[in-house]
Amino acid sequence: AMVELRVWAPNARRVELDSNDQVVKMTQGDAGWWCAHPSFMEHGTDYGFRIDGEGPFPDPRSPWQPEGVHGPSRWVDHARFPWSDSDWQQPPLGSAVFYELHMGTFTPEGTFDAAVDYLDHLLELGVTHVELMPVAEFSGERGWGYDGVDLYAPHHVYGGPEGLKRLVNACHQQGLAVVLDVVYNHLGPEGNYLHHFGPYFPRR
Repeated sequence: AMVELRVWAPNARRVELDSNDQVVKMTQGDAGWWCAHPSFMEHGTDYGFRIDGEGPFPDPRSPWQPEGVHGPSRWVDHARFPWSDSDWQQPPLGSAVFYELHMGTFTPEGTFDAAVDYLDHLLELGVTHVELMPVAEFSGERGWGYDGVDLYAPHHVYGGPEGLKRLVNACHQQGLAVVLDVVYNHLGPEGNYLHHFGPYFPRR
């Protein structure tokens, strides 16, 4: 299937896809959206967007920031992950026991994959729902996660999107639900490139 890349930049006069030194002009569509159908995009391809000659900037909807908030975005083919949780049923919320988990401090390694080895400890405690404190990409390696800037990109130090999928899949295999603590009403200042793309913020 051909990849369609879309980005919202309503005030831009020119938007280009920049991937590994290949620059592709994007087509302006409806309501401020620009799109391209690059033949070379596949799982693991790095890319960014040039806005009126500036950039490249990370994708505001980046699924993966392997080099952090200032690096290129990386394309993810979500269909390739081998989920094995199709029979999983969520435990009832009425009798739920939540465990609020900070990924960076839950294990010595501070990664999604390392957390998998400790799920039996949560089960022994009687936990039914694992609530992950914010995992969206934020600047630096360690933090609370409340200054995330790439809302769809699980933090690269924790293990990125594939690591998060492996953790969720493992939790479901153990009967544990996973809840995400998310921050949608503000963004961190570092690595926040949204103002280049469009009017995301009021003047104040």
